[in-house]
Amino acid sequence: MDSDRQTTKGEQAMERQATKTVTGATFEQEVLRSPVPVLVDFWAVWCGPCRMVAPILDELAREWNGAVTVAKVNVDEQPDLAQRFGIQSIPTMILFDQGQIRDRFVGALPKSRIKERIGQTVNTSLTAQVSVTEVSS
Repeated sequence: MDSDRQTTKGEQAMERQATKTVTGATFEQEVLRSPVPVLVDFWAVWCGPCRMVAPILDELAREWNGAVTVAKVNVDEQPDLAQRFGIQSIPTMILFDQGQIRDRFVGALPKSRIKERIGQTVNTSLTAQVSVTEVSS
């Protein structure tokens, strides 16, 4: 029975680690300087649609397995970041690639729509990395 509890705790820890929490102090390093695209979810605890999209973002973070980072910014705890990026409704998701905003969307979109919205940017970024590697070899 104890091993079942450890597995469950381990799985829960893995789910929590699928996305990363970003603050004003870590935003520059974790998002703007990231070597991979970063999808930032601006959310709040009290937001129903935010709670609906959270498990979808966790799934996507695991599926992308490091090709894209999914980060979360709690707008109540990080009002300066929310203001900096003009967040007026939540959830708002902003896709950053190479420090630049590549896409922005608002609302609890289904998983397929989120994948569709960022797919082109991610594929372009991965293709560019492969091309650079091939030329350098």
